[in-house]
Amino acid sequence: MKHIFIFVSLIMMLCPAFSQSRTELYLDSLGLVNIGKLDKTLKIDLMYTHADNFTGKILYDDLHEAYLHPEAAKALLKAQKRLKELHPGYSLIIYDAARPMSVQQKMWNVVKGTSKSIYVSNPTRGGGLHNYGLAVDLSIIDPNGKPLPMGTKVDHLGKEAHIDTEAAMVQQGIITAQERKNRQLLRRVMTEAGYKPLRTEWWHFNFRTREEAKRNYKVIK
Repeated sequence: MKHIFIFVSLIMMLCPAFSQSRTELYLDSLGLVNIGKLDKTLKIDLMYTHADNFTGKILYDDLHEAYLHPEAAKALLKAQKRLKELHPGYSLIIYDAARPMSVQQKMWNVVKGTSKSIYVSNPTRGGGLHNYGLAVDLSIIDPNGKPLPMGTKVDHLGKEAHIDTEAAMVQQGIITAQERKNRQLLRRVMTEAGYKPLRTEWWHFNFRTREEAKRNYKVIK
């Protein structure tokens, strides 16, 4: 029995794919890359691996690694580098990246027919940039690994998460001036790296447009 254990352990060390989940193997087959392996300083904490999200359910039961299209991944590494130039002790923390369309459908089913539907891309219309590995949900952590305050939790579906009314929200006491500065820092490093922010979610950034994605990239089924 001892010899079998040693043999299996050796296989897992020599063949990393041996321990990968079915979803991770599928993402590999599409040419997507595991961003946590590209930069060990990035913190990965996929929010849909637990039920503390807007659906109240675990949506990733066999995906714990963050994947992106290589082009988007390269840009994310630039953002991490830029953040550390500005604040050496800070790091980006990734909450979601590439997302299968099957998971997108589960999200849509939760908000369909409600006022929250504006926050979730409809799968029948091609989904969103997450479904191509071209979008990322993220924030910033301090040297102690604690996320910087941003005014709302990640995945908050409401006006408090919008970025186009931040100045007014500071005046109204909805978010603080420091929380706005933290959001601006996140947007600075991401936009300098080539990403574009989403108006309704301070944590969401797109690397391509939906039109470009549909025309030039593979959807994650």
